[in-house]
Amino acid sequence: MKPGRIEIMDTTLRDGEQTSGVSFTAPEKLTLARLLLEELRVDRIEVASARVSDGEFESVRQIALWAKEAGVLQKVEVLSFVDGGASLEWIHKAGARTQNLLTKGSLNHLTYQLRKTPQEHFNEVAAVLKRAQELEIRSNVYLEDWSNGMRSSKEYVFDFLDFLRGQPLDRILLPDTLGILTPDETGRFIKEIVQRYPELHFDFHGHNDYDLSVANVLQALQSGIHGLHLTVNGMGERAGNAPLASVVAVINDFLPELEIGVCESALYKVSKLVSAFTGIGIPSNKPVVGDNVFTQTAGIHADGDNKKNLYFNNLLPERFGRKRKYALGKTSGKANIQKNLQELGLTLSESELKQVTNRIIQLGDRKERVTREDLPYIISDVLGTEGQPQQVFIKSYVLTHAKGLQPTTTVAIEIEGKSYEENAMGDGQFDAFMNALRKVYSRIQKPLPDLTDYAVRIPPGSNSDALCETVITWKNGKGEFTTRGLDSDQTVSAIKATEKMLNRYW
Repeated sequence: MKPGRIEIMDTTLRDGEQTSGVSFTAPEKLTLARLLLEELRVDRIEVASARVSDGEFESVRQIALWAKEAGVLQKVEVLSFVDGGASLEWIHKAGARTQNLLTKGSLNHLTYQLRKTPQEHFNEVAAVLKRAQELEIRSNVYLEDWSNGMRSSKEYVFDFLDFLRGQPLDRILLPDTLGILTPDETGRFIKEIVQRYPELHFDFHGHNDYDLSVANVLQALQSGIHGLHLTVNGMGERAGNAPLASVVAVINDFLPELEIGVCESALYKVSKLVSAFTGIGIPSNKPVVGDNVFTQTAGIHADGDNKKNLYFNNLLPERFGRKRKYALGKTSGKANIQKNLQELGLTLSESELKQVTNRIIQLGDRKERVTREDLPYIISDVLGTEGQPQQVFIKSYVLTHAKGLQPTTTVAIEIEGKSYEENAMGDGQFDAFMNALRKVYSRIQKPLPDLTDYAVRIPPGSNSDALCETVITWKNGKGEFTTRGLDSDQTVSAIKATEKMLNRYW
């Protein structure tokens, strides 16, 4: 590996699968293995733990078969154990050819979990590494609980490394198993080890228990580490592992002297697929891959983007196959709306823009989320009544619907300054509303047009809960006409469409 080149090993399929409730099927693992190596272009993947289950064996077998045909078998790694060679036989039979041997990196683990002396452990490790050579399986060695080892039993760690430097292996893997390191400790420990063993290759495997994994990775890189272990979406046991997307962005933006082979533009696609396979959603504010991280909400930010991109940073969404968005809500302002109108190819006058802005602010105050796809419907609703005189006001209504009882509605309506109130039953809430309305119009001896069609829809492509459009077709002696109502509630949107009809018909 050339100087400055950092190896990236993705361990989503092994360590990431230790996320509570997550288990990949064999086809899912094969699909992700191919994406990770072919499209994301990580250097290596850790795909399973040996001897876990028949399903895990089949996963490794399928991945190894594909990887051999693709010429990347050396990039597929399997976690193994100091178990007299049983893991090696399992790996060999599955078709893989690289083991990541789990050993004890702290005297505390060795003493209380294995109940063995350091020399006994070293001898057993040596036997496994020798057997791997005989099976033509390459070896990397994990020092489990290495971070606690450096804190409390550094002499043991160095004795172990002195032993390992003479063994047939490719890499030594340094995990912060319990996620306990600070950035300062990470930097000091790794610098000390890299300087003491310049001929060895070291990987850092960070966990995120204190939300310091990315900071620790940055320190590890600045201290001379040669490789990193990461997972898609930061998956992993407890608080998870160092997240792949964030680390890739950090390296590319803050450590330009280092080289990695990961394709940034594939990060989002792989992230979404892993989320789909696992059923674990991506937090909306998760850097690089979260839904909201390239969304400007405040109107002042959108205005600044119009003026020399004042609110941009180096994390441009296009790098990751994404686009910047401008949220619509009570804080968005005209600038955000204009950005969305540009995307839709729409133009409004200043007065029209002000009306649409006010409607969006009203929706935001009701904690309803508006998307760009909703915008044409809001414009249609707002501008469709512009300039139309209003003589009829539906002042209030009560809609009731209870199991076993017929729906009822009480409506209060104002017509040319005079108030009327009626109640009625119906086959549904809107039918009951119309029956009450007919009673009012019967009192003033004015007929109502017939309702001939009633259609409800949400804006195509919208994933918000803010808007529902009801389109009602009416027929009178002069022909047919339609009115539209917009609201988050279907019945209310129909009532708004009816109010427009009453004023148009009056």
